[in-house]
Amino acid sequence: MLTRLPADERRAQLVESAIAVAERGGIAAVTVRGIAEHAGVSLGVVHYVFESKEALLAAMGESIVLQVSQSMHAAFGEASHHPEVRGIRGLRILLHRGLSAMWPLIEATPDRQKLSFELRSYSLRGASAADNSTATLMNAIASEQYQIMDREAVAFLNNCSERSGTTWLEPVAAVSRFGLALLDGLVLRWLVDRRSEAMLAQLDDMAGIIASKATEV
Repeated sequence: MLTRLPADERRAQLVESAIAVAERGGIAAVTVRGIAEHAGVSLGVVHYVFESKEALLAAMGESIVLQVSQSMHAAFGEASHHPEVRGIRGLRILLHRGLSAMWPLIEATPDRQKLSFELRSYSLRGASAADNSTATLMNAIASEQYQIMDREAVAFLNNCSERSGTTWLEPVAAVSRFGLALLDGLVLRWLVDRRSEAMLAQLDDMAGIIASKATEV
């Protein structure tokens, strides 16, 4: 007998089931039947909660975004608990601590990282081929992820500059955009070759590159 759950709980259950299915087989494996079987519900329940595959994918993207945000917040928060260090060298140390704290979370979830890239690529392709309402929904999958990551990164960068007595030479939003683009590229390369030692060295290089965009007050 199907257990009756509150609407929000049922929606969250189906989204997690869809993510689990997609982690194993990619977005192409996300079907109403596959999700229903994984969640242990009828096909009608899935149809009732999500009116289209695009709506389900958007919900999956939103869930992953929130998980990424929580991971970034936890990692950056951990870095901020260290004793204060000053100057550009101190800024680099703080940046490296934050990136290093994020890395175990990334390394432990390769399938979810791949799905995150796949969702963004799918949303961009779908947005250019769909009608207006669907295109808006698809575009939100990619843009929302970056908006939330930007907020976490900007807060972290501001915290690092304040604690190290430095100031950014460019708008902090631009530094955040640049840093997240670097991180995206490094994570994608790691997903291909799984060279974790190289990744750790590159994260240190990344901290140095970002720190070069600041000066001491």
